[in-house]
Amino acid sequence: MNPQAAHYTLLGIETLGLRMERHVANAQAVAEWLEADPRVNAVNYAGLAASPWNATAQRVYPKGTGALFSFAIKGGYEAAIRFVEGLKMFSHVANLGDARSLVIHSASTTHSQLSDAQKIAAGAGPDVVRLSIGIENVEDLIADLDAALTAATGSSREA
Repeated sequence: MNPQAAHYTLLGIETLGLRMERHVANAQAVAEWLEADPRVNAVNYAGLAASPWNATAQRVYPKGTGALFSFAIKGGYEAAIRFVEGLKMFSHVANLGDARSLVIHSASTTHSQLSDAQKIAAGAGPDVVRLSIGIENVEDLIADLDAALTAATGSSREA
């Protein structure tokens, strides 16, 4: 590692614990919000009490289950595309774990070369969107998700 990269790594490590606390808290809040949304079919996040992996996650990850998860949007492939296009705060990229929130619709991007059956087996079904929750204000993230879900599905959360 070159000296400048080492310097930046050391600077980042100093605040890693604080950033991870915020990532995990934000992801938990967003996952719970999505789980309660009628425009969402399912949320795949081990931090949720309904997750089949929750008990294991609580034992293995006592400080939280991270900031990455996926969810299935009602309306299928086209709704998932519209959802991603409707987001303003989330960056549409394939990488994971940034301080900023990220989104990807794997079925139309990273997994597009697979058959439909292979996509589903890989957890990248036509209605599945993957999120990497950042450290922004969680209320702002939820407002962005709400607006994008409304644009994607044509209905509001209260509908």
